[in-house]
Amino acid sequence: MKMRIEPTSRVNRLLLSSPLGPLFVEYTDEGLNAVRFWEQGDHPPAGTRVEPARDDPMGWRIAEQLREYFAGTRRDFDLPLSAEGTEFQQRVWAALCDIPFGQTRSYADIARAIRSKAARAIGQANARNPIPIIVPCHRVLSSDGGIGGYMGSAEEGDGVALKRWLLRHEGVEL
Repeated sequence: MKMRIEPTSRVNRLLLSSPLGPLFVEYTDEGLNAVRFWEQGDHPPAGTRVEPARDDPMGWRIAEQLREYFAGTRRDFDLPLSAEGTEFQQRVWAALCDIPFGQTRSYADIARAIRSKAARAIGQANARNPIPIIVPCHRVLSSDGGIGGYMGSAEEGDGVALKRWLLRHEGVEL
């Protein structure tokens, strides 16, 4: 007789409103997997909710903390994170979480913090961060003082405009 293996946790999805447009959030009971900026009008996957279910404490925690951040009453997130990435990416993302609200660091600063000489690889790990805002990759600027890219985009487009908004929201002078 073949035993059926049940998944240990189910991925939940929320589409939360924010001043930056909809945020698509994926998580399990164990932690937050991803936050994505969602195109207005695009249809999310089936089963996506706009509010967590009554019996979904992790969903409520995530939604509440994001709302508090955008309302200006939360500076630090207190959420378990479950992003998938390489060991190097995990080290970079952990270093990003150490950057205080309203402060910035350069890619070179992050490289020094994780004892790496690969500032370019830091930028690539930053661009692959699946949990923007909460893992604050927007707080990393170019070593030359420029704003740098955001979400893999170095162009002065949507990604960089989002980064500028987040930095200004935190009181960073640009």
